[in-house]
Amino acid sequence: MRRLLVLLIPGLALTAVLASLGVWQLHRMEWKAQQLAAIQRGIEQPPGPLPPAIDPSMRYLPVIVPGRTTGEEILVLSGTRELGGGYNVISAFQTDDGRRIMVDRGFIPQDDRHAARPSVALTVTGNLHWPDEKGRSTPEPDLKAGIWFAREVPRMAEHLGTEPVLVVASAVQGDAQGVMPMPLDIGGIPNNHLSYAVQWFTFALICFGMTMALAWRIRRQTD
Repeated sequence: MRRLLVLLIPGLALTAVLASLGVWQLHRMEWKAQQLAAIQRGIEQPPGPLPPAIDPSMRYLPVIVPGRTTGEEILVLSGTRELGGGYNVISAFQTDDGRRIMVDRGFIPQDDRHAARPSVALTVTGNLHWPDEKGRSTPEPDLKAGIWFAREVPRMAEHLGTEPVLVVASAVQGDAQGVMPMPLDIGGIPNNHLSYAVQWFTFALICFGMTMALAWRIRRQTD
């Protein structure tokens, strides 16, 4: 009996810990879903003018900005399952009140990379954004070719000589020059907590099964 208890107590305790981690992940999943819903509601709020002072805490803030592109741009390698490979066009943008910011105007296919996109008057409706896309394996920008591999707001702003402010267009009034707006949504924000919960519950079941199997073997040996 003593050998059995020495096995059962830690085995069942570990099972309980693993199962509790699974329950915690389910709570995290619910919390994340609420956060994502709040973000989506914020994205869909009526747009207002560009604030005088802007910082990353204003991520997703809806704005409407009249002005014109300057003809200076960065192409960020992009693509979707539906549209295939291409680029996001990040344009330097002079607002009507004299500010110089960046606008992610949207997507162009690969064949339009060298198309002319001179300065044009636009009224941009969209959301402030600070994408977190650069990872350890992300290549450095190819400045000679004008191609970047992630939207890096501070570096892009330095390169284009603008404020470190990026508006991701959801719609434009004026000549879009063949650039398709790609509105922000919560589709790119992961909520993987269900899969984590399943993993912890699986570990708990394995631990419980192994504990019971060993307990059965000990009981047989002692009978």
